[in-house]
Amino acid sequence: MSAELPEWAAQAIGSTSASVAPTIVRLGSEKTFGKSGFALTSPAFQNGAELDPSFTACEEDSVAPPFEWTAPPPGAQELVLIAEDLQSTDGKPNLHWLVWGLAPQKGKLLEGEVPPRTGKNGLGNSEWLLPNPPLGEEHRYIFQLFALDLPLTTMPGASYEELVSSMEGTIMACAMITARFEGHEMEEWDPDNDDWDDE
Repeated sequence: MSAELPEWAAQAIGSTSASVAPTIVRLGSEKTFGKSGFALTSPAFQNGAELDPSFTACEEDSVAPPFEWTAPPPGAQELVLIAEDLQSTDGKPNLHWLVWGLAPQKGKLLEGEVPPRTGKNGLGNSEWLLPNPPLGEEHRYIFQLFALDLPLTTMPGASYEELVSSMEGTIMACAMITARFEGHEMEEWDPDNDDWDDE
């Protein structure tokens, strides 16, 4: 079962369908997507490229990837970042990160930086959920940034529905970047694997 994506979202994601429609399809539109040049990028990967294992469950001490964004349209009051896995088996977004409280200006999140406010991910905690797709299965992850015309009063630890419900009707602009990652055996990413013969 898959969700058909509107043309503007399909072009940005690089696919006409997904297992579940991402939040940007629910809250955004062709009119708000990239409005006033609003854009999201990462110094760690290009749009559509593979995530480095240092951001996934394949390495110890993995952290969230870094992001940078341009200034939102004038009048924006807050920015929200939502990360989801486009492959889902239960018809609901597979949440990896809910972040809000970001200042409405040009800015960035450093690699592993603790955001101002976070909500519950797919496992029910408020951390970056490390991508860990099944062995040999490639998943695509979508990072979505929203500029709101009202500040949120949502408390840290909120659920996805609580956050998204508070965002409805407030979207001034939105942007996205995607990345992919294929499930690997953990030892394939062992940085010390080649050193065993030297001991």
